[in-house]
Amino acid sequence: MNRIRQLGRLLLALTLPLSAPWCLADGAAVDTAAVGSPLSTAAMQVAPSQKSVLIDLARAGERLVAVGERGLVLLSDDNGQSWRQAAVPVSVSLSAVQFVDARNGWAIGHAGVVLATRDGGESWVVQLDGLRAAQIELDTAKAEQAGAMDPDAAEARVQSAERLVADGADKPFLALEFIDAQNGLIVGAYGLALQTRDGGATWQSVVGHIDNHMGMHLYAISRQGALWFLAGEQGYLARSTDDGASFTQLDSPYEGSFFTLQSRADGALLVGGLKGHAFISTDAGASFQPMPVPMPVSFSDAATRADGSVVLANQAGALFVNRGEALQFLGRPLGKPVSSLIEAADGSLIVAGFTGLLRVPQPATAVSE
Repeated sequence: MNRIRQLGRLLLALTLPLSAPWCLADGAAVDTAAVGSPLSTAAMQVAPSQKSVLIDLARAGERLVAVGERGLVLLSDDNGQSWRQAAVPVSVSLSAVQFVDARNGWAIGHAGVVLATRDGGESWVVQLDGLRAAQIELDTAKAEQAGAMDPDAAEARVQSAERLVADGADKPFLALEFIDAQNGLIVGAYGLALQTRDGGATWQSVVGHIDNHMGMHLYAISRQGALWFLAGEQGYLARSTDDGASFTQLDSPYEGSFFTLQSRADGALLVGGLKGHAFISTDAGASFQPMPVPMPVSFSDAATRADGSVVLANQAGALFVNRGEALQFLGRPLGKPVSSLIEAADGSLIVAGFTGLLRVPQPATAVSE
């Protein structure tokens, strides 16, 4: 399991909160507490004045939802001006959240946890954890081994799944994409990928349907109708042309890791990653053109705004807007790392990071610097 050594510090910054019970030991990401404890312990209540680590943001209708360290979930019904904490049954750090409407949403995170809500984030239930996810992958790998066209690859997959089971619930999910209240895909470390067709009541491993033989960590998902895209470590990019049923790896314009993947309203695909590398594709991933960036700082997230433009954020707190083939500064850098951003219903931008949440009421217009 020395593959985790290939993760850069940025991944750890984005997905392993500073105060969460995760650390580096001999280059490996490990849980320093008993795995059963955070999975069975409810998230602690946090004082409103405390600057907590928030990792991802989503919209549930007009409501804003933020997730972060140790099971923290915050809700805002006034476009980010005030927040309150929701009750969550686990205390593992949550790395991503998504809603398909004002009521139905999911959050994923460490220890392979998947949480679901049916009331706009007021309450959450555990649908999956890393122990069950690893066992699902092992059972699927063994079942598909007999008919595999590449016996060596099939055996390697079974061995990898056996290691996942032996390791326990210590592998994080990092990205999710639900198209409605029933159908969704979640991906994460070591290429782990599961799919549901019944709102998360049951899950199926789809590792064997993704062209990712090296088991690259998968950090981002984007969808354009029947076209789906994945991005991950070491420049990994993949595309599905059959509505997510299978993925084929794409030629990548960069060998460094990609951490954000966003589709623009006109169908253009933007991808950003380490050291400020960003690329755009206007032909559904067949080719990518570089977008010059004046800051060699890694990108962390991107969001599509109501006007169709895309805003990208980097680890220096700089925001960039894209409407054509280039990136432009969106106001001055915020001066603090940004892990996620989203546009609120009133047009303001909400950003999350290691120092909590920040609301930018009326983002400045794009400027050239």
